[in-house]
Amino acid sequence: METAAPRDADFKLRSILVPLLAIIAGVFMVVLDSTAMNVALPTLVKDFSTSLTTLQWVVTGYMLAQASVIPLSGWLSDRFGAKKVFLTAIVLFTIGSILCATPSSAEWLIVFRVIQGLGGGCVLPVSMAYVYRLSPMNKVGVVMGIMGVPVLFAPAIGPVLSGWLVEYHSWRWIFLINIPVGIICVLIGWFKLPRVEPGKAAGFDKFGILLGPLAFAALSYGVSQGSESWTSDKTLIGLGVGILALVAFVINELRVETPLLELRIFRSVDFSAGIIVQWVGQFGLYGALFLLPQFLQQARGFGAFDTGLTLLPQAIASGLMMPIAGFLFDRIGVRWLVVAGLSLVSGALYQYSFLDLNTQSRDIILPLVMCGLGMGMMTMPMNTHLINKAPQNLVSRVTSLTNSMQQVVNSLAISTLVTILTAKTTVRADELRAAAAQQGANAASASPASAEQAMHAAVAGGFTDTFHIMAFVALGGAVLGLVLRRGRKAGPDGPGVEPGRKSANR
Repeated sequence: METAAPRDADFKLRSILVPLLAIIAGVFMVVLDSTAMNVALPTLVKDFSTSLTTLQWVVTGYMLAQASVIPLSGWLSDRFGAKKVFLTAIVLFTIGSILCATPSSAEWLIVFRVIQGLGGGCVLPVSMAYVYRLSPMNKVGVVMGIMGVPVLFAPAIGPVLSGWLVEYHSWRWIFLINIPVGIICVLIGWFKLPRVEPGKAAGFDKFGILLGPLAFAALSYGVSQGSESWTSDKTLIGLGVGILALVAFVINELRVETPLLELRIFRSVDFSAGIIVQWVGQFGLYGALFLLPQFLQQARGFGAFDTGLTLLPQAIASGLMMPIAGFLFDRIGVRWLVVAGLSLVSGALYQYSFLDLNTQSRDIILPLVMCGLGMGMMTMPMNTHLINKAPQNLVSRVTSLTNSMQQVVNSLAISTLVTILTAKTTVRADELRAAAAQQGANAASASPASAEQAMHAAVAGGFTDTFHIMAFVALGGAVLGLVLRRGRKAGPDGPGVEPGRKSANR
């Protein structure tokens, strides 16, 4: 029988520091590779003499592989134990990284990225459940906050590291650097990770195991294709298959005794409210995380390496705030952290709406720091709050559920942002053409240089309009955060008192 770490008042962080480092290293490695390849795509187009459309599958294949295994991660942990699943996932990810560094064709790189994604998809949900179970109830916020540092820091540092490797060495080093990290992570984990008692996995949800991965992978694919066109065959087929599979999956999960994902948790008003706030908050966060790097490269002409360096203040601020937010979560709960965090993100996005073609890196240091602090305040406390609302024996199922849904929401956020950006850029271009026509300088008489400058101005204007919209989305998330309650926590099989509280809801 596997045993969990003790949860008593005499707990010291150093007692789980070494195993926590193994988990953090694994999470950092996986999240880093989720963003690092975007920078390398133009170089890969030249090296493999193929099209960008083909190489997009290096990113898409990785994402779909992750989306397909995330729903399985909770069941696997309950069936085989979190330690075995975590270490197996790291080994598979490391093997995938070795393979990704070797191919001489785009097709083989796509195949190897899928293998890498199958391992990486299990790491984050299993890690979240693992760390939560290792933490004492009165310190769960602090420990989860420390674990959350790589979740926000890795995407920010990814473009810097990969840009430097691609520019001065080789894109293959993006994968080679994972090998020593993976080996160290497995060795530390094998000897130092304590075993966590499995949850219930008595049944085998055969239909859920088929429908769940199909639903979330198809939905992720469909909405990701929406960034190109919401009416294309790829988008409609992906969304159609995903919605049908999701409906069948939900019906199946509500009928079986031991479901793959515990959807009955949505009966909890606190959990349902929390998940809605998280979705809205993610949309606001992606307004900053996704749009700003694109603005710097497309409108301002920054290179990938310079863009990564510009974004460093945001990464540092979020990394510093994350443990502090965890400490505060254990004392005041999630409500005011989410409200303050999303308010800071909204303020940063509003300042981004004044960017123009003359913006310099130093001009956005303050909003970058604000955004980083806001992300650090909101992200892991929100995840911890959702886990707190689940029965303890279903923690691994809930982390699988929230991560599966976040994968779809992230894809939807990016596709929606691209759609808004494209529409706003078109409007700005039309306005510039109309203004030029009124001044008697039509497109035919305009010089190529002035036409190119006008296009850059339209793109910059499209970005600033989109930033303005997302500022209100983030502010809406902050307002919704007021409904969150610290309240009562679910116990082993039902409700109980949340950490740090002995009484009923606030």
